[in-house]
Amino acid sequence: MNNLAADGVEVPFKPWALALFKERQANNGKGRPSERCISHGVSDFDALPTPTKIIQTPAVTVILFEAYNHYRQIFTDGRPLPVEPQPAWLGYSVGKWDGNTLVVDTNGLNDQTWLDDGGYPHSEKLKVTERFARSDFGHMTIQITIDDPEAYTRPWTVTIPKELMPDTELIEWMCENEKDLAHLVGK
Repeated sequence: MNNLAADGVEVPFKPWALALFKERQANNGKGRPSERCISHGVSDFDALPTPTKIIQTPAVTVILFEAYNHYRQIFTDGRPLPVEPQPAWLGYSVGKWDGNTLVVDTNGLNDQTWLDDGGYPHSEKLKVTERFARSDFGHMTIQITIDDPEAYTRPWTVTIPKELMPDTELIEWMCENEKDLAHLVGK
């Protein structure tokens, strides 16, 4: 196993984070938050192949996720990130436009999520910067920079491609606790 993420990016793990990642890989992701109907994190939602819908207003951009019927608010009214936010599943996000790219900074993330379904860990010191850019009408990329001084020796970046899904509506998608993986295999 090597320390390469998407795009061949070397992930600069700290020893504890590498050990936890290797354990999760060896266990085929057993114990991932989604097994217990717990939310995906910001970067994990970005990487999911499930549909999303983006709704933009002058003061807030909202991302609706089909998975888990979750939503995320990105405040675009000029407010700063909170200095010591209450940790939450999707944290606290503020965004601003840099030309045609929406740059979103997020902090206040609890450490219960994984960076992706592969098991990359993080701490509550995690800060995520996303750059949403449309390359053409049907395509967008999300460049994600992970900055977590507790889990990684330096910030690192991956890029995730997305495709427009025209004439598609989000459908209801629920994770029922009594039907989660732990309950199904435990019976």
